[in-house]
Amino acid sequence: MNRPDRLFRRLALCLLIALPATALAGERTDIHESAEMAQPLMPGMQAPAFAVRAADGAPFDFDPSAMERPVVLTFFRGGWCPYCNLHLAEMRHAEAELRELGFDVWFLSMDRPEVLVDSLDEPDIGYTLYSDSALEATRGFGIAFKVDDSTVERYQGFGIDLEDVSGEDHHVLPVPATFLIGTDGVINFAYANPSYNVRLHPDVLLAAAKAYLADADQRLKRK
Repeated sequence: MNRPDRLFRRLALCLLIALPATALAGERTDIHESAEMAQPLMPGMQAPAFAVRAADGAPFDFDPSAMERPVVLTFFRGGWCPYCNLHLAEMRHAEAELRELGFDVWFLSMDRPEVLVDSLDEPDIGYTLYSDSALEATRGFGIAFKVDDSTVERYQGFGIDLEDVSGEDHHVLPVPATFLIGTDGVINFAYANPSYNVRLHPDVLLAAAKAYLADADQRLKRK
């Protein structure tokens, strides 16, 4: 190898070392190749603005710069997912207590508005549900991933048509995740797990919410 080639390789190596990890892995808002490759937003990061649709099809815009109440935002795969239904049922008491504590509590999925409620095992659950089938929130929070073709076919064998439930052909799902967003628009707590059968325990979420209300994350600054 001649001298120019050696210099070029050293320069390329230096550039790779200098690049941030996110640049090598792709943008956070990309549609990632798998749930394991997702890049969820972390506590301390600004929540993104996004637009979703309510069950009646009405648009809903979230603006993190104009919040009056803190928000607990949970992403789930859809009403067709048994683990999502179990988690939503488990969250019943936490959701009520969170609202009493002054939080807005929203649940987002890929389901189109027309099936957003009726597809659930408990359609009368009374939660605030939004459709993010256009992926604006899911991508904004870094948790969008592409379902591979073999899994799409396997789901179809179970009677689950991702295109029918979402109204889209993107075959994208969110990594199940929960974010607590403070009134300053900054994420105070975040949980995301690429294993769809592992979900956040309601007691952990309630503890995080109470810690936020107690300004626990400011304790060192006060010292």
